[in-house]
Amino acid sequence: MDRWTEIALFVKVAETGSLSRAAKAMELSNAAASRHLSALEQRLGARLVERNTRRSYMTETGQQFFASARTILADLQEAESAVNAAVLNPSGVLRITASLSFSMHHIAPLLREYSELYPNVTVQVEAANRYMDIIDNNIDVAIRTREMEPDSSITIRRLGETRRILAGSPRYFARYGFPKTLEDLQNHHLLIYTYANNPKELRFTRDGQTTAVAVKGLLESNDGQILRAAALDGMGILVQPAYIVYDDIVAGRLVPVLDEWELPRLTINIAYPSRKHLSAKVRTFIDFIANHFRKMDYERKWTGPFSSF
Repeated sequence: MDRWTEIALFVKVAETGSLSRAAKAMELSNAAASRHLSALEQRLGARLVERNTRRSYMTETGQQFFASARTILADLQEAESAVNAAVLNPSGVLRITASLSFSMHHIAPLLREYSELYPNVTVQVEAANRYMDIIDNNIDVAIRTREMEPDSSITIRRLGETRRILAGSPRYFARYGFPKTLEDLQNHHLLIYTYANNPKELRFTRDGQTTAVAVKGLLESNDGQILRAAALDGMGILVQPAYIVYDDIVAGRLVPVLDEWELPRLTINIAYPSRKHLSAKVRTFIDFIANHFRKMDYERKWTGPFSSF
């Protein structure tokens, strides 16, 4: 148990920047905290923290260990919380936020089943294409397509990875033809998502080669569903994550192009406030959607080639 205390103390020192504040948070004396930190460094054979009278600083080795240690502690807390959630009856209001597209395609279809399992939970879905501040907006669970959160008090759990796809309708390609090279995109109508990173430039990779293509949109929007509707209507070629257009591609409503080139992928995470005891309503929903993603094998579907459709 001392090893867990040592690691927990070290993580708290890294988060607070102070040995004394970490000791207070863990209800330890400064002397005991110092002994635990020294014991950890001695056991690892490495200096993790440089300490002075004002502040504690992570060494390079300490920063590397912190990344792993925080994940280990979070996994342990999740395992313990899962046991607690299993014996509780979830209740209360569960506030979820995600983009409109993700909410429509991958949250709304699951709500009936979740509500049947946990009828005492009232679900509120805040659809927002800009990331809402989880703490300020009292959000319980957020779906993000970024790999880390700037707030260290937020825990993230990976759901999967998705490609970004260029696709258009058969009607559009019958009229304008298929782009066969990246340069051909300059002669086509592009439907651009304005909240993407650097939306006016697409960076393609193939066989280790990266090519940047400047694009100008015939239609630009901050919502993927508007672009999807326009693409289905034959207006142009969209650039969207596979989790939005996968079903359209399988059904033949949209056709992928230049599929041998890859755009930067997106990581889909669940983000939620770190708490000593995760509530049953949050724990059950996180496990529910994570299990659904595994059962549906979404990551394999969303990262594989689409040229066979």
